[in-house]
Amino acid sequence: MKFIRWFLGRVILLLNFVFSPKGVKRSADEQQAVDSKAQSLALYQFEACPFCVKVRRAMKRQSVKFDLRDAKNDQTHRAELEAGGGKVKVPCLRIEKDGDVQWMYESSDIVAYLEKEFA
Repeated sequence: MKFIRWFLGRVILLLNFVFSPKGVKRSADEQQAVDSKAQSLALYQFEACPFCVKVRRAMKRQSVKFDLRDAKNDQTHRAELEAGGGKVKVPCLRIEKDGDVQWMYESSDIVAYLEKEFA
């Protein structure tokens, strides 16, 4: 079973690489504003998780870059996710606004948030 999950994860990553979406083209000033807004975001994820791939593709479509934290292989990030969000479930978007931290877990909710904030 572990081999099947590993194999399917690699297939998902390959398909994501081959069919990678195009990002939004912005002026340098607009992109700088998006980048500064995205500095308060962090995505806790597993590399081959299909729901995490869905969120990363949405990030690419919106031309948004923020910290990707591997909660599978990095025990520090895993502990942060469990302590802050309450559970180890990915994808999880950590949103920090005015010193307040919000944890968003569902991939569809994260994609909708990215589209609302950065479209």
